[in-house]
Amino acid sequence: MTRVAAVLVTPGMAEAAPPGVDPAEFLTAMAEDTYEMVAGLELVRPVILSAGVPGLEDIAWPGTPVLPIASPADAFAALPQEEEGVIVSADAPDLPPLLIGKLFRELGRAHLAVCPAEGGGAVAVAARLPVPEWAAPDFDEPDVVAAMRRRAPGPRMVATGPGWHRLRKPQDVARLDPGLEGWDNTRALLT
Repeated sequence: MTRVAAVLVTPGMAEAAPPGVDPAEFLTAMAEDTYEMVAGLELVRPVILSAGVPGLEDIAWPGTPVLPIASPADAFAALPQEEEGVIVSADAPDLPPLLIGKLFRELGRAHLAVCPAEGGGAVAVAARLPVPEWAAPDFDEPDVVAAMRRRAPGPRMVATGPGWHRLRKPQDVARLDPGLEGWDNTRALLT
């Protein structure tokens, strides 16, 4: 089984920077933490998808592609065509890697698996590749799971895994758990 895991980075994610923290630095720190989690997964090829954010090559390990995309809707189409892929939103720097593994496991029974975000949208979406048109997720759609299930051509095509949180507003930083490992770059900016 060949798998790809991509970190989706958009300029709007910088809006979560708390007062006194440079938004561009905050975006880079979140993206790097999320990328390092993805790059540390076993049997997965990491990729960074940039929807207009410059300089992401600086956070990538050697050999990791940084692919430009026009919008998040193009994320799955931009992936190298492995057997399965997952797109992870870069504004989830403390996402436990286990949740990505659970999404891949769900692909054994569904075409798509979603890690829903607290407050709506998705933290990560995994799919068998290539992804059919009906399955292109909108990571910020309020009830992304219901919307994808409505578009699916049959039942049981969209599975869900455990949910998590994203950092979308400065007050969301309070959701970061100091007891969790990882998110070192984001943590360093906040302390």
